[in-house]
Amino acid sequence: MIAIIDYEAGNLTSVARAVKSLGADCRVTKDLGVIAGAERVIFPGVGAAGAAMASLRRLGLEAALKNALAAGKPVLGICLGTQIIFEKSEEDLAACLGILSGATVRFPVEHKDAAGQALKVPHMGWNGVTWRRPHPVFAGLPAEAEFYFVHSYYPAPAEAADVVGTTEYGLTFVSAVARANLVAVQFHPEKSGRPGLKILANFLAWDGKEGTRA
Repeated sequence: MIAIIDYEAGNLTSVARAVKSLGADCRVTKDLGVIAGAERVIFPGVGAAGAAMASLRRLGLEAALKNALAAGKPVLGICLGTQIIFEKSEEDLAACLGILSGATVRFPVEHKDAAGQALKVPHMGWNGVTWRRPHPVFAGLPAEAEFYFVHSYYPAPAEAADVVGTTEYGLTFVSAVARANLVAVQFHPEKSGRPGLKILANFLAWDGKEGTRA
């Protein structure tokens, strides 16, 4: 069974629907016992970092997530669930989970492309990902695959070896990270059509072991 952690950050139904479409048993839950008994964990979310961290701590879910990682269970972070695995976020100046070293930072207020044209923030829409190293969760994706993004903030890992994928949007930002049994993406695989479902299917089959690190 896959536990989809409910920390009151939204976007849970679409994740559950995508997982179920792949034939997997999943539960959207904040029950600590259910999470402890799950085979793997998905940590999604849409919302603000400060409120999300307050909910995680109030509900006891910070410890539950860290316990799942320590037990070697495969864990997938999505969007806000990726941003708050780092030490801090510029959003709300929030102290975050500190699972990976680094921070989550905001796109520049006056964000422009290489030609000087203004770019909208939030970054919203379809973009490609440049895969920086192999990883089982991202295996078998078409080279031209694009994924759906909705965000104003993005991860800035302190460790280059944690970076799996990057995306261009006026600047090069990190859009996928991984370490040990944790993998996390800034985009929404559950809203990214067949390539997104391929990532979810790979995660459901993944044993939690990494591919080659940089």
